[in-house]
Amino acid sequence: MPHDHHDHDHPHSLLPSDPELRVRALESILVEKSLVDPAALNALIDTYENKIGPRNGARVVARAWADAEFKAQLFADGTETIARMGFHGRQNEHMVAVENTPDQHNMVVCTLCNCYPWATLGIPPSWYKSDAYRSRAVREPRAVLDEFGVALLPDQKVRVWDSTAEVRYLVLPMRPAGTEGWSAEALADLVSRNSMIGTALATPPGDAP
Repeated sequence: MPHDHHDHDHPHSLLPSDPELRVRALESILVEKSLVDPAALNALIDTYENKIGPRNGARVVARAWADAEFKAQLFADGTETIARMGFHGRQNEHMVAVENTPDQHNMVVCTLCNCYPWATLGIPPSWYKSDAYRSRAVREPRAVLDEFGVALLPDQKVRVWDSTAEVRYLVLPMRPAGTEGWSAEALADLVSRNSMIGTALATPPGDAP
């Protein structure tokens, strides 16, 4: 069989088994051989991590804030509704939207690995994949949220959703007050990646970029 060989001189045999360490090792080799410009690579990663990916989700949230019919469709069938906006593909199947309210705050975790809707939120942050977040988000979600700077109302419940290969979640943060009449583009500027995971709130209007 193609995978039943034991060629220890193959370059892959020199790489660590952990996927993240393998990526770092390969990156170091490519940089050392001048095949990759570190600055260009960092810029590319930043684009996908903080701009393209999260911006897609922000557009979904902004439209749900401004369009009641779209919001209803999003909760009825998140996968299809998000796909109609052009955000679909692997890691974005079986999408479920959950809404933050004054009574309940939602946050998302993958307790087994790092299941995450890439097409909607971009590259998952390193902390999302950490053992500490995966375990503590379930055991002590309020403490985790406090460390992220999220202050909840005393009576506000916290619900933690476990993302899996079968279903992934998008948190719809509460729309900030004072944004009546705002355009969808302006509203999207108030939505961060973390707010769609549930580890942040939407940005207040006065703090918008």
